Amino acid sequence: MAVTLVRSRAMITKTLSDTAWEEIADGALIQEDGIITAIGTFDDLHRKHPHIPVVGSGREVMLPGFVNAHHHVGLTPVQLGSPDMPLELWFVTRMVARNVNPYLDTLYSAFEMIGSGITTVQHLHGWAPGKLPDVEKRAGDVIRAYEDIGMRVSYCFALRDQNRLVYQADQDFVASLPPELRGPMQRWFDRFQLTLDDNLDLFRNLHRSHNAKRRVRVQLAPANLHWCSDKALAAMAELSRSHDAPIHMHLVETAYQKEYARRRGGGTAAEYLDRFGLLGPNMTLGHGVWLNEKDIDRLAETGTCICHNCSSNFRLRSGVAPLNRFEAKGINTAIGLDEAGINDDRDMLQELRLVLRAHRVPGMGDNEVPGMGQVLRMATVGGARTTSWRDSLGTLEVGKGADLSLIDWDSVAYPYLDELTPTLDAVVQRAKASAVRAVMCDGEVIYQEGRFTRVDRDGALKALHDDLSRALSDDEVERRKLSKALLPHAKRFYADYIDPSRHEPFYRPSSRV
Repeated sequence: MAVTLVRSRAMITKTLSDTAWEEIADGALIQEDGIITAIGTFDDLHRKHPHIPVVGSGREVMLPGFVNAHHHVGLTPVQLGSPDMPLELWFVTRMVARNVNPYLDTLYSAFEMIGSGITTVQHLHGWAPGKLPDVEKRAGDVIRAYEDIGMRVSYCFALRDQNRLVYQADQDFVASLPPELRGPMQRWFDRFQLTLDDNLDLFRNLHRSHNAKRRVRVQLAPANLHWCSDKALAAMAELSRSHDAPIHMHLVETAYQKEYARRRGGGTAAEYLDRFGLLGPNMTLGHGVWLNEKDIDRLAETGTCICHNCSSNFRLRSGVAPLNRFEAKGINTAIGLDEAGINDDRDMLQELRLVLRAHRVPGMGDNEVPGMGQVLRMATVGGARTTSWRDSLGTLEVGKGADLSLIDWDSVAYPYLDELTPTLDAVVQRAKASAVRAVMCDGEVIYQEGRFTRVDRDGALKALHDDLSRALSDDEVERRKLSKALLPHAKRFYADYIDPSRHEPFYRPSSRV
């Protein structure tokens, strides 16, 4: 049995409120086979257990491992030639993406995540071409990458069975195009061959193969309301109940999605999901930017979770999510980096600062803006609760999983930091990924002093670079041409999609965010 004593200058075990947390000076813990078995000061635990190997120098701050509760890809869209633009048009530009090796691609973002203290990721996989065996192999490659590097993954494949490019039936959109674009557009749709039954079988197969593993879970992901038929929503609800499987679903990321829900069901997207019994503690809604007050009340009543993707909302002009309203209503909130954070990477420490600052409304009320405890809770406990690990992760307590990071205090405090500055305030506002000295997942050190203990980072990145140095394939060339040609048609489709008299303005007053 693997036993380790982890020491720190200060150990932040858990949050107590939005502005308070439990901190132990000279804190330490003992983990045995991935589970925390003792908490205390280093002097006390080391005196009782002098022969247990020690991790940490005593000059670091120990935090619970972060959870990236909404993640998609390795190489970012920008790296693959898709610039930031409004979400609905961005779907079209994403067609230019290369055929990337899924194993190497997953490792690429895993390096960045672990390097910023992330130990668990909710991986939302989608747009995999081919039939069921092809997609299942790609899913296996993604999961294997996380297993090899040592972090936890909650994997789900995003189900789409309709409206796969614009908020209109595929065949109707193809018919609306000029004749010269209809063939290439239909070939793009034909690449994705999973039927609804195939999607359900994919979940069952992956759940059977992986869900009992210590660091792998398999969840459900109806991709979004516009992407899922009523039959698909009903099937997702039934699978969630039969397998006690959490669900992660994009919802009302943009005002256009809000209008789609009105056209489809005569109400809101949240109300539509409620018809299928999908709201509840097993459901996490990604984004939720355009939820209204009634929706928020209903989510709070049912215990539904929300994942806040702050960087993505800014980058794709989706709007500012009403995070302060979510918090005021007691909704469990998590943090997701989506495709990439504000700096086009997967740096959770940077994302904490963005969430902290993006919702600071004018005024002097003490509880009207996010606090240090809140953003830490969102990135730990809040994220864990959106996965099958639920309350077994997210805090440093006896009986919980030994997932943590050690952050060099000198990197935060040098050359000077006032002694009255609280530890967590200093870490959240000043710590950079370069200050992360060690990351432990399930009791195993998977990153230490800039080195990944299980995977050769330089070799993996070189292999990814070499793989993408090849010439573009014929289908990659066709998709690049198609993407450019489709953009004006997508713009035309959405030009009059929203009736301004029916909707709030895109800009939300600061008091609502």
